[in-house]
Order: sequence, then C-alpha cells, then structure tokens
Amino acid sequence: MPEKSLLYCCLAVIMISGCSRTSNAPQPPEGTAVSATDPDEFQTLLDASMQELQLKTEGHKVWGLGTFDRWNVDQDVGDLVFTNEDGTTAVAPVQIIGSFSTNDNSWLWAWDNPSINDALKVDAAKLKEYGETHGIEQLTSRKWTGTEDDAWAMAALAVKLCDAQGAYRGPAGATYIFMTFGEVSISRP
Repeated sequence: MPEKSLLYCCLAVIMISGCSRTSNAPQPPEGTAVSATDPDEFQTLLDASMQELQLKTEGHKVWGLGTFDRWNVDQDVGDLVFTNEDGTTAVAPVQIIGSFSTNDNSWLWAWDNPSINDALKVDAAKLKEYGETHGIEQLTSRKWTGTEDDAWAMAALAVKLCDAQGAYRGPAGATYIFMTFGEVSISRP
C-alpha cells in the first residue's frame, strides 16, 4: 500500500510537538511566552499557529481532507468520521474547540457548550487555562464577536498547543463547528 506509506511519511514530516495530552495548561513553544500586556506576542503565536495548520492541511490532502461527501462526529466514541458514497471512510479522534455562528458572527467556546460531551472539550478547556495563566481574554470569554478567520485562529492555536494533527470546520446550518483531530485511519471498500 504505497498510498498508506506516503500518508504516514507526510504526517511524520509535518508533525510538530505541542502540549502533552496529560499536561494541564499547554505551553507555547520555547521563546514564545505570551501575556496580556503584549498583544503583539499573542498575535505572533496565532500567526505561527495558522502557518503550522496550513502546512498540516497540505499534508492531509494526501488522504483527501476536504473532499469527502459527508462528515460526522460520534460524541459517544469521540471520533470525527468522513465518508464517501463509494464506502471510503477516514476516522480520527476529535476534540471540539468551539463554534462560529454566521448569524451574529459570534464564537462560542466548546468548554461552555453543554451539548458537547466533556471528553470532547478537553483541549478547549486547556486553551481556557492557557488564557487564564497568560491573561488572554479571548481565550477565557465564553462567547465573543469575531470573524471566521478568528475562529480558524482558535482552531489553529489548539492544533499547535495541544499537538493535534489538523483541524476541520464542519458546517451545521448557519454554524460552523471547529474541531481538531488526531491520527487518521483510512479504510476503502
């Protein structure tokens, strides 16, 4: 299966270390400490996070990220599942970071959303804790007004600080669910 080997090779090349799933508050990469007294430092961290996510997203195109017919989150299992009509599936562990409503341009953190299983908002809670530690209001305010780009930045930050493999924006009516995912398993009929 050369395709599967290529996938593992691409994922290994683009993987960058972040926080450990067992640690409490995530820490930025060495030399990028952030505080509320310097918003430029937080913006620099967000910019680096977006660049990392773009690289990882390019690597995930090998298995078809963004080309599947359907997506679903199985909250009971904790998986993000992509499916195609031909029976091809891609499955990965998922963390829900938050949601963006196009009706009022608002972001709602998963850590404050009661419809999300607690196990699927662990990484969102780590970002809240990071925000509390570093005085970053955007990470500690349950809901705020912003843009879709701001929502992507929060997902990218979660990818970077929580060592996720990538992020996905799942449409749900006028709302987009922003989530991160782990190692992807592909199965074909």
